[in-house]
Amino acid sequence: MSEAADYSVLSAEFTSSYEPPDIESNYKGTMVVICIDPRVNSFVSSVLPYAVIARNAGGRAKAALRDIVVSQEIAVRDVAVVHHTDCGMCHFSSDSLRQKIKQDNPGDEVVAKSVEEIDFDHIEDLEGSVRSDVEYLKAHPLVKKDTKVTGWVYDIKAGKITRVD
Repeated sequence: MSEAADYSVLSAEFTSSYEPPDIESNYKGTMVVICIDPRVNSFVSSVLPYAVIARNAGGRAKAALRDIVVSQEIAVRDVAVVHHTDCGMCHFSSDSLRQKIKQDNPGDEVVAKSVEEIDFDHIEDLEGSVRSDVEYLKAHPLVKKDTKVTGWVYDIKAGKITRVD
């Protein structure tokens, strides 16, 4: 049985000891943009339990912009961009991913055209990508000017987070 086969069983196990979070007294108005990689799950749940989390491949700001804009309307005033070591988005280029997808779908012109329209926003330089995302958000007209935007790198092996200036 796959993990996704029966959520009701998983839910029963979870709810047997469930206590609702005390969000009213703990929420700090923080949003974290972070990768979908499951290796960051323990960091997110233990260090950031009351943050609003926007997850996407690579933890990229452009992909999270919609979530940031919406969340600002419900009190987010602090956005932390967190990229992590050994991220899958560091292991290929957008062009190589496009080619792989086309090879996996030979002769499919719809796939070929669609994949060309996507910016996969791969990562060549981890700290550089964090700086770029922070600058993007600070300069974007839809991000409120009083929003504090910071950048971080999370080390998967050490469990340590470091600020990127």
